[in-house]
Amino acid sequence: MTARERLFAEAAKRILVFDGAFGTQIQARGLGEGDYAGTLGLGADQKGNNDILALTRPDVIAQITRAYLESGSDVVSTNTFSANRISQADYAAESRVRDINVSSARIARELADEFEQADGRPRFVAGAIGPTNKTLSLSPDVEDPGFREIDFDFLTEVYREQAAALIEGGADFILIETIFDTLNAKAGIMAARRLENELGREVPVMLSMTLTDLSGRNLSGHTVEAFWYAVRHANPVTIGLNCSFGAEQLRPHVQLLSGIADTLLMAYPNAGLPNELGEYDEEPETTAGLVKAWAENGRANILGGCCGSTPEHIAAIAAAVSGIAPRKIPARDTKMRLAGLEPFSIAA
Repeated sequence: MTARERLFAEAAKRILVFDGAFGTQIQARGLGEGDYAGTLGLGADQKGNNDILALTRPDVIAQITRAYLESGSDVVSTNTFSANRISQADYAAESRVRDINVSSARIARELADEFEQADGRPRFVAGAIGPTNKTLSLSPDVEDPGFREIDFDFLTEVYREQAAALIEGGADFILIETIFDTLNAKAGIMAARRLENELGREVPVMLSMTLTDLSGRNLSGHTVEAFWYAVRHANPVTIGLNCSFGAEQLRPHVQLLSGIADTLLMAYPNAGLPNELGEYDEEPETTAGLVKAWAENGRANILGGCCGSTPEHIAAIAAAVSGIAPRKIPARDTKMRLAGLEPFSIAA
């Protein structure tokens, strides 16, 4: 069976559990510059470059991944949110992009396989690709609306380079997450398709949108429904929402997406809203109770956590949704679905 087939088979049995945040878990360990820089000899300070830890402190990334698996995760992600040429340029680490992604994927793969072999329950690895700090849809110069810092072909190659390394390291899926610009996501989809042609096999993608306000739009202006119609052609393994807000604020948007998306729905909200210090203090039982309501109403197939979530949050979520029937995927219809910033449907 392919990874896609295996995931769908497991998701038909029960609600699956994703992992939680890496960034806040890394911060909690109080690492210093030496931990980040290691012996790589890069020409810039590395503190804060969480992705580089796959090379300099792989034990830290392995500890966090293991904690999530012990908490009940069926799907774990790689610690590679910013492991691309654009983001790593801030740390003069562009030359290590392949190494970071291969190493991080191998850490996740080895641990996922270890847990699967121990109890026979399939585990999956999602190779995480973040949005970069560039946008294809919007100009960073308010006086020149047509200006772009990068173009579509360049970003596609940046994503292809990262995706290739993640697959080489053992990732089952490419998770294009925290999508604030729909055109950026399309570059990621194009990258996966080009990689498929190179490898001669499917490179399945997971897509996860992030909202910029409670009206339910991302930064490029697309509503949740319009976003789905804009990426539906990619036949993603999962579609969903992450980051932005806590589960309480994401509820209506998850409900909307659940009713129209004819694939698995994966949602992983933040641990509530940040407090005045920028910290997340929503208790695991609170987060778990909120996403349990999604599960009981048949709105989700895979649930996890984003910013501020911990292994304790994931364990609480796993316990809360245990035994609840998974969401039934809606039948695919034959209407023409189009999207500008708003959805548009043509009924035959």
